[in-house]
Amino acid sequence: MLLFPSANPNAGVARHRSWTLHSAVLALLLIMGTSRSRASDPTATFDIPPVKVPLDIKDQQVTIAASAVLAVTRNEQGLNIAKLQLSADLSDLQQNLTEVLSSALDKTDGCGDHIAIHNATITPLDPASQAVVGLHYERWACAKILGKKEAKRLTSGDAVVEMKLTPAVDEKSAELRLVPDVGRIEADGSLGEFLRSGPIGEMLREKIRSAILAALQKGTNLSATLPPALQGYARIQKAQFEDAGSGRLAVEIEGEFRVTDEQMQFLSQQVKEHIASR
Repeated sequence: MLLFPSANPNAGVARHRSWTLHSAVLALLLIMGTSRSRASDPTATFDIPPVKVPLDIKDQQVTIAASAVLAVTRNEQGLNIAKLQLSADLSDLQQNLTEVLSSALDKTDGCGDHIAIHNATITPLDPASQAVVGLHYERWACAKILGKKEAKRLTSGDAVVEMKLTPAVDEKSAELRLVPDVGRIEADGSLGEFLRSGPIGEMLREKIRSAILAALQKGTNLSATLPPALQGYARIQKAQFEDAGSGRLAVEIEGEFRVTDEQMQFLSQQVKEHIASR
C-alpha cells in the first residue's frame, strides 16, 4: 500500500469538506471508460482498456495484451481504497517461446558451452505454469599441444528440461518473481547425469527462468498499462498464472493503494492534465 506525499493539514481540512469521492471518480471515469457501478454505490469500478505491450525478439515482435480493472472505495476514516486487478494475455509469448529462449540462450563458445534451443512450450498449471524446453548441448575444452591450441568435445547430446514456474511478489521491492521447481531432465547417455547434478544444468534452468521472467515483467509493467496519473502509486501484492481457455496462458496481478480525499484531488488533477495534453 502506498500514500501520496503529505500536504498542508489546514488546507487539507478545507478541501476535505468540499471535495467528494464522486468528483475524483468523475475525472477517473473520463480517462478510463464507463463505470460499472451506480452513483449511489460506495465502490466505483472502472475498466482500463487493453494495452498491447511489444517485446522485440530477434527479427520479430511478440505482443502481450494487458488490461485492468480499478475499484475505488471510500471508507469511514476518509481514505479511498483503490484495488487494482491486471490481466495479461500471454498466448503470443506461448507461441513464440522458442524464439524468446533462443535469443537468450543460444551460444557457441569454441572452448566452452554450445547451446541451441530446438523447441519450447509453456502451459498453465494453476496457479503456476510448466515450461518444457528441448535443446542441444555440447561441452568443449581447449588445450595447447606442442604450442598449438586444440579443442576437444567432452560431451554432447539432446536434452529436454522441464520446470514448474510459480509467480510470486517480492515483499520489499513489490517486483514480480518466478519461483522455479525443477522437473525431469531427459538427455542422451552421460549428458543426463551431467545436466542433473552439475552446474551446467543449474545454469540452463536459471537462464530459462530469467528469460521468461524478463518477458513477463515487461508485459505486466504497470507503467505501460495504467494511465500516467496512476503510475508509481499502485504496488502489486499477488500474482498467479491462469488458464484463459484452450490452454492459453494468462497472468493475473492484484495490487492496492490508499489515498485521502485531498490526495485523491491531486490524483484527479493529474488525470485532468493528462486529458488536456492528449
